[in-house]
Amino acid sequence: MIKTLKRVPGAKIVQSWVQYAQFVDQYRSFRRQSVDRRFPLSWKDRYPFLNDKTASTAFDRHYIYHPAWAARVLAQTKPAIHVDIASTLHFCSIVSAFVPVKFYDYRPADLHLSGLSSEFADLLALPFESNSIQSLSCMHTVEHIGLGRYGDPIDPDGDLKAIRELTRVLAPGGSLLFVTPVGRPRLHFNAHRIYAYDQVVSYFAGLSLHEFALVPDLSAYGGLIEHASKELADAQTYGCGCFWFKKAP
Repeated sequence: MIKTLKRVPGAKIVQSWVQYAQFVDQYRSFRRQSVDRRFPLSWKDRYPFLNDKTASTAFDRHYIYHPAWAARVLAQTKPAIHVDIASTLHFCSIVSAFVPVKFYDYRPADLHLSGLSSEFADLLALPFESNSIQSLSCMHTVEHIGLGRYGDPIDPDGDLKAIRELTRVLAPGGSLLFVTPVGRPRLHFNAHRIYAYDQVVSYFAGLSLHEFALVPDLSAYGGLIEHASKELADAQTYGCGCFWFKKAP
C-alpha cells in the first residue's frame, strides 16, 4: 500500500489520511473493549501518533553511539571528577550518577541533579588554569564554533581556537574525549564543519591519539567501530569520529 502511494502526487497526504483512519478505527475498538473504564476516555483528549508503527526503533546514530563510547571510556579510567564542555546533556546527566561531572556551556543548562553542576563557559576562553583538568570531554561541539548558530561570534578559526583551549587546560597524563563529524572536509554554514581524520589529529598536535572509534554513515558498516582506520573515516560523508587523546605526563 505505502509503496504504491509513493508513486503518485500527494502520496504523503494520502498516506497520512490512511494512517488517521486507522487511528480512528483503533480508538473505536479501544472504546468498545474498555468495559471497566479505568481511565476517562474522551475524543477531545485524543493525542494521535501516526508514525511509530515501524519494524525497528529508529535513533540518531551519532547521538546514541558517541555518548555510549565516552561512557565506556570513563568506566575504564574511573576519574575522581569529569569536566564536560557543551556535549549532549544526555551524557553528563547519566554519567553523573556514577562519576561527579562539571558541565559547562555557552548556553548553560538549568539542570539540577546530584553529582552534576552546570555553569557558563566560553570555549574560546575556558575558566581553568593551564594543565589542570585530568578528565575532559568536548563532543559534537567544536564543529559549530564560530558559525554563529548558537549565538556565538562569527569566527572562521573559532574551532581551532577552541581546540587550543582544550589542549591548554588538559592536565599532563590526562584524557580528552573529542567527538566531531568526519569524512570529506567541507563546511555547511551555519550548521557544522566536517573534518578529515588527519585534520583532527594535526590540530591536536600537542596530544597523542590513544584510541579512535567511528560511527559510520551507514548501518550496513555496523554500529560503533572500535579501532577504526583512517581510510574508513575519510571514506565517510558524515561519519562520527570519536578521538581519545592523552597529554604526555
